Order: sequence, then C-alpha cells, then structure tokens
Amino acid sequence: MDTLRSIRQWSITHHPRWLIFPRLILGALLCIKGIAFMSNATLLENLLSGSYWAANTHVLQIIVSCANMLGGFFILIGLQTRLMCLIQLPILVGAVVFINAQKGGFAPESELGLAILALLLTILFLIEGSGPMSLDAYFSRNKHRDSQGRNLP
Repeated sequence: MDTLRSIRQWSITHHPRWLIFPRLILGALLCIKGIAFMSNATLLENLLSGSYWAANTHVLQIIVSCANMLGGFFILIGLQTRLMCLIQLPILVGAVVFINAQKGGFAPESELGLAILALLLTILFLIEGSGPMSLDAYFSRNKHRDSQGRNLP
C-alpha cells in the first residue's frame, strides 16, 4: 500500500502537461477500435477464430468491444484512468501476443505496431495516471465544495 501511495505522489508532482496529448490519442484510439469492433463483428470474430479463445468468440466480442469503447472514453476524459488502463492490459497483451503473432507481425494487414504502441501507452498511464487536466484532478480539487461552489465545513 505504501508503494501505491508513493507512486501516486510521484505522478502528481512529476506529470508534464504534454502527456495530455498521448492520453487523448490513446483514449480516442481505444474508443474508435471498440466502435469498429461493434460495427463489424466479423472482423473481431476472424481475429479471435484462430486463437486459444476460439470457443468463446461471442462472449469475447462483447467484452472486448465494450471494454475498448468504454475504457477508451474514460481514458479520453481522464476519469478512473488507472483502473481503465488496468482493464485494457489483458486485452492489449492478447492483441499483441496471440492475435498479431499468429498472423505474422510484419504482414501488411497486421496491426502489431499499433497494438504495441497502445500497450506501451497503457502501461505508461497505468503508472502515471491521468494528470492535472482530467476529471480525476477536477473532482479531487473540488471534493470539499457544494453544488454552488462554496467550501463545505
């Protein structure tokens, strides 16, 4: 518990403002990918068909597309960023290791580079947090105020 507290304190004091842009890009990328998986269910089914999880493709389609869409949106607005990144980790590791490795990492239709970039950014924001320009920071700054903006006793 002490380690988590020290990581959080370090990220509050050392969060550069330019990290907002990669967080926005990661959130938008995951949200768009979730929408793409929802709108084209056969795309995700084809990706999952040759993997270890082939028996549960219908359940995984729903889980992966909803987790990507909602997690991407939450990362985009900076709400519960660490939790959403933690939820995204198994999906992105599965995308890098199981899905793209089977298709050949350097095939023209492979999205291995994009999956690795998303995985690295997710690990970064799992450690770093959402930063000063996010809903998490807004809520933590205003947690002792009422609806009219006055300080609570």
